[in-house]
Amino acid sequence: MRTIVTILVTALVFISCENEKSNKKNQEHSEHPKEEVVPTKKKVLSPHTSAMAMIGDAHIHIDYSSPGVRSRIIFGGLLAYDMVWQAGAHNATWFETNKALTIDGKILPVGKYGFFTIPSKDEWTLIFNSNWDQHGKDEYDAKDDVLRFKVKPTISEEITEHLEYKVTKINDTEGSISLAWEKVAVKFNFQVNQ
Repeated sequence: MRTIVTILVTALVFISCENEKSNKKNQEHSEHPKEEVVPTKKKVLSPHTSAMAMIGDAHIHIDYSSPGVRSRIIFGGLLAYDMVWQAGAHNATWFETNKALTIDGKILPVGKYGFFTIPSKDEWTLIFNSNWDQHGKDEYDAKDDVLRFKVKPTISEEITEHLEYKVTKINDTEGSISLAWEKVAVKFNFQVNQ
């Protein structure tokens, strides 16, 4: 009988010890909750943005994706000279006006246009094209050009990290549009037709 009692007591002590170990583990887990892993959002390399302004009654809107320089040579490097560029990243940059404009002595009718450029070292060709809804310059065709003109680029010692457009009001009938990226900027004026 003593043997049975001894076995029972030993079994109870063993079970009690095992329960204590288990409770201790559970307590440790509850005191130190598992850290939740939250996935980090990947930084957008070419964020989608826009530039716009009212010039008198004209609403000028430019919609584009803004690539970064990221320590690269852009003009004459990443973007070859004398080749059509969609003037942004991803989809073609588009330009919209609700009033006809005069640019470089030529009329740009009311509408929405793809805005393209042909960068060169000494002179850029700026293009308003009727095909505004396209990926990059995949469907660019010069026969769809509505207006084309040339401007001289300006070079700066400071780097504009992300491509930036600005629409600036000069007065109620005149404005300017500029594009800057890396160390290069181009700018042109326009008049609002009444």
